[in-house]
Amino acid sequence: MTESVQIRRMGAGDLEPMLSALQRDGFKKTAPLFERYLSEQNAGQRVVLVAWLGGDFAGYLTVIWESGYPSFREQGIPEINDFNVLPGLRRKGIGSRLMEEAERLISERSAYSGIGFGMGADYGPAQRLYVLRGYVPDGQGLMDGAKPVTYGEQITVSHDLALYLVRKLR
Repeated sequence: MTESVQIRRMGAGDLEPMLSALQRDGFKKTAPLFERYLSEQNAGQRVVLVAWLGGDFAGYLTVIWESGYPSFREQGIPEINDFNVLPGLRRKGIGSRLMEEAERLISERSAYSGIGFGMGADYGPAQRLYVLRGYVPDGQGLMDGAKPVTYGEQITVSHDLALYLVRKLR
């Protein structure tokens, strides 16, 4: 990649170029979502990291300091959440750069980083990235929202169906 990737915290001026690029590429992201993220970032509850490639929006992720996932929350493990790189820019190191910066920030507060991912094929590239970065299942099994999936249970595959992973940072 000849152009350099810049990673920084999201600012109010980033909303329009982010939404435009994400919606153009088929992501169902809305202005109220990113406005909430910005508000939570300003309140110290979340950090939104944004990647820029040659001045153009390339991807983002968020770090939630107090996870909504009960196991992470009880253990004080921050969660990397809502991680997206534009499809045409994947496999160029942008996701890895976002993860590196997120893990650097998390390591200032916690020895562990947590992340959850969905079970659909659209999560495939992220699933591979997390494993290659050393994330391992947290041992709680498959979750449907905050509820463990049990044997014999019928479930619907949705964004709420997730496996959670952890990585020791220090």
